[in-house]
Amino acid sequence: MSWDLLLAGGEPVDVAVRDGRIAATGKNLARERAAVVEDVAGLLVTPGLIDLHTHVGPGYWGIEPDPIAWHTGVTTWVDAGTAGAFTADGLLRRDFDVRVAGLLNISGIGLTGRTGESRDLVNCDVALAVDTVQRHRDRFFGIKVRIDRETVGDNGVEPLRRALRVGETCGVPVMVHVGAAPPAVDEVLDLLRPGDIVTHCASGLAAPIGPRAVAAGERGVLFDLGHGSGGFAFDVLERQLELGLRPYTISTDLHARSVHGPAFDLPTTMAKMLAVGLPMSEVLDAVTVAPARALGLDGGTFDVGATADIAVFALEYGAFEVTDAHLQTRTAPVRLVNTATYRKGQRLTPRLPANPAPWIPLTDAQRAALARRERDLRRLLNQPLVGRDGLADQFPRTEKQE
Repeated sequence: MSWDLLLAGGEPVDVAVRDGRIAATGKNLARERAAVVEDVAGLLVTPGLIDLHTHVGPGYWGIEPDPIAWHTGVTTWVDAGTAGAFTADGLLRRDFDVRVAGLLNISGIGLTGRTGESRDLVNCDVALAVDTVQRHRDRFFGIKVRIDRETVGDNGVEPLRRALRVGETCGVPVMVHVGAAPPAVDEVLDLLRPGDIVTHCASGLAAPIGPRAVAAGERGVLFDLGHGSGGFAFDVLERQLELGLRPYTISTDLHARSVHGPAFDLPTTMAKMLAVGLPMSEVLDAVTVAPARALGLDGGTFDVGATADIAVFALEYGAFEVTDAHLQTRTAPVRLVNTATYRKGQRLTPRLPANPAPWIPLTDAQRAALARRERDLRRLLNQPLVGRDGLADQFPRTEKQE
């Protein structure tokens, strides 16, 4: 056999895998060459999705990626600043089924707490951050800094300036979170270099929709959606689209608060982009090849020799209400429903998510939905898998010899 796995009949192409890498793509690849053939006729086959802004490290915000990855198609999770230099080992020592790439927080304490990590500039040690990135170049691909009034206190944009010094020394981009002023969002945008990333780019709190935002986009600053719990507003994104500003990457900012809503997961966030009129091809690029390019990651393509990270989706058409962080709604014409996710050519197996941490604020409706989901899962798993007609006599009896 030439291939270990063949995904046959899907759109846009068949995909063959050998030794965990893409071996061939095309229409009507020979099924007899594969040890295992999966018929994916009528389904969309994409490179494994790359979520540019998530939180999977230890601390207030962190979640487990594997129980979400297997049913969403996200094979690369970029941990956006959960870990700082003081806490990096807590992320680096963890073992995941998915790939986790890191952005090191300019603050050494990272996101161990809800906010305030850059109020004490002693934590924003440039030399220490440079050393941490350079020692772990295979794990950290950029720098993260949060710039809003709660996080920086009276320090203004100084934490950003320090993050930029680290980025320049190490040759990596800086991702900056924008939120409630001060500092003003224009002051933040003016400091960013081509290739740097502004996340929560359609924030209803920061609202980057002025001339400085347009200028930042024109000089090559990358706009990342970063949905999260408070980082995305439909009306801000729609105004940006009118101004010619488009999200370069679509990410969830998935963490312990946003995973139960309003972000939920990356396919749901993608549906929100379809709801404002972005074409499917652009949305798919923004969760595959674009985030890979932004951080210099491999993946995001079906090039022969690339890691065989693959996602398979059914496209469901209809009218699906979707909600932003401020409870504004729009209607998506289609949603992507994951049917299989492969990491290095191996299908990810089902994993149950952990219960929310006790400090996570939930509405009564969210608590009731979580309880209902647990009851439904328990009921499902307590039922015998099949009845008599679905069984075989595995050890047939023989008649006694007289």
